[in-house]
Amino acid sequence: MTSERISVFDIFKIGIGPSSSHTLGPWRAAQQFLGIVKERGLLGSVEKVTVHLFGSLAKTGRGHGTDIAVILGLSGYDPVTIETSSIDQILADIAASGSLMLHGEMQIHFSPKTDVVFHKTETLPFHPNGLGFSAVCLNGEVVEETYYSIGGGFVIQEGKEATGKMLSADIPYPVDRASDVLEWHRVTGKPIWEMVLDNERVWKDDAAIRKDLLNIWRVMQDSIFLGCQHKGVLPGGLNVQRRAAELNQKLLKGHTCAGCDEWVELIRNGGSGFNYTLDWVSCFALAVNEQNASYSRVVTAPTNGAAGVIPAVLQFHVTFCGGTEEDIFRFLLTAGEIGSIFKKGATISAAMGGCQAEIGVSSAMAAAGLAQVSGGSVEQCLMAAEIAMEHHLGLTCDPVAGLVQIPCIERNTMGAIKAITASQLALQSNPGNAKVSLDNVVSTMWQTALDMNNRYKETSEAGLAVNIPISLSEC
Repeated sequence: MTSERISVFDIFKIGIGPSSSHTLGPWRAAQQFLGIVKERGLLGSVEKVTVHLFGSLAKTGRGHGTDIAVILGLSGYDPVTIETSSIDQILADIAASGSLMLHGEMQIHFSPKTDVVFHKTETLPFHPNGLGFSAVCLNGEVVEETYYSIGGGFVIQEGKEATGKMLSADIPYPVDRASDVLEWHRVTGKPIWEMVLDNERVWKDDAAIRKDLLNIWRVMQDSIFLGCQHKGVLPGGLNVQRRAAELNQKLLKGHTCAGCDEWVELIRNGGSGFNYTLDWVSCFALAVNEQNASYSRVVTAPTNGAAGVIPAVLQFHVTFCGGTEEDIFRFLLTAGEIGSIFKKGATISAAMGGCQAEIGVSSAMAAAGLAQVSGGSVEQCLMAAEIAMEHHLGLTCDPVAGLVQIPCIERNTMGAIKAITASQLALQSNPGNAKVSLDNVVSTMWQTALDMNNRYKETSEAGLAVNIPISLSEC
């Protein structure tokens, strides 16, 4: 258990797929490394840069685009603003020229094949997701730094604190456990979202908080809508066919739309039965994670591998339950607090805890958010999160060929449906009669993570990853 002060904007980050820990984190680490080189006044004298990937980053790094992420980071691109359609051409140019523009300012020789080194048999002691950077300067000086991508895009430089807003402010309602939430609620009478909003005011004003949270939702909804328009085969060599677009077309019975708002209206007017709604929730989740698997822009929520759960559940609420802009605001604030509790008390890294740390946490976050906007009490919101995680305990991470495709994409549909079910169960229950608390399940998740065989933690060395007879053409 750590006493971190985490903003909702640390939990929800805009970035590029396919992985928050294997793509976004290493990308940010590359940017931080260049910042150190620049601060020392050495950027203009760098002659050579080498990247070393260890542990899970080495074993599944190619499938998760870790090499791509560090190359783009070293080249001065940012995951929030890069034009995703340009990535393939950027990489092709670097490979063809044998050089890159370091920090976008200085050209150096660089070979993606030899200057990104995969140490598949070596894991650094602090965390399975370790990576090192080495810059050799013309005067012979060498700058070396080691980083750890600890899940959800969070990065720790060896010997320093994690990046983000953690430990940077004295907030009015510090929370490390779910019991803290209950105690603050007892004292103030405030719902979770309002306490989180008060904490966020330490860093931003109300207008900025609302604007930035609604922008998070805009990116989420864009990833759903765009994923429902794109057909074809996902990259990586597994030849996985996209399904969201075909399902979208089938459910809309061939109707087309000009934009997202019109699309939502078509869905609302197209039916209301259980099967219809269930199909759409699955479609929403598939769409996001197919976008994520194709190096498109998504929101880490709290990870990229689980990026489809919260958007799918929130889109369900907006589309089928009349959810408002205020609902979106309160949903995300509530969900963000649940994510931070899991990060502090356990982990949101699949390399540390298996897929329970990704799909499980995202499902718990979504369940609490949905309970909040459905009229649930604080106790019911926490109960919803507990139920969702309880039924993800022990879920392993076994990506076939190290890609976030099988079973990762479908798992987002399962996480979304479980979140809705958990929310409904909590809303129809008396939390006072519950035998398991959210704190109990967070502790259990962490104990399960520690007991889990390392082969089931994002290594592609067990589970489905070794039991599916699929021949890769590109990986």
